[in-house]
Amino acid sequence: MNLEQPDPGAITLYADGACSPNPGKGGYGVILVCDGVRRELSGGFRKTTNNRMELFSVIAGLTSFEQDNLLVTVYSDSKYVVDMYMGGYARRWKANGWRRGRDPALNSDLWDTLLGLCDKHRVDFRWVRGHSEHPENTRCDELAVQARQSDNLPADEFFESLEKVVKAEQLPLFDVGMI
Repeated sequence: MNLEQPDPGAITLYADGACSPNPGKGGYGVILVCDGVRRELSGGFRKTTNNRMELFSVIAGLTSFEQDNLLVTVYSDSKYVVDMYMGGYARRWKANGWRRGRDPALNSDLWDTLLGLCDKHRVDFRWVRGHSEHPENTRCDELAVQARQSDNLPADEFFESLEKVVKAEQLPLFDVGMI
């Protein structure tokens, strides 16, 4: 299914992530809608965090486009994703070498990917209240939960390698569950 149009028009991207426990098995769900055509995407990782799945859901949707310079409205129930992007925080973290003051910016690998994708398109983020009977958000949550319950999920290599370093060095850098 090709969602790209000669005239970019408007693409609506609904995204949600799920993780249980946190950190633990995670999943993401995405719904893309363009000119009445609807496409669902989902997947997951064997060990990750909820915030990473919230970010990854948007990344998965944006990477599914073959064309650049599309007008995309992203709906997410993650204040973390919406507020950190729309408030310019993620761009400031990147400009500061992925630092938030003295502390490392969490999920820098995913934020860097998301910023690059947003630079290719005209993206607007909007927050939608989760679990409020919003049909697309509810469906994205179902997709994310179903994906996280799958067997043989791949590794979230960045998260798992970071978690190993923190545990091996017994570093009290930050709670890896917040990543």
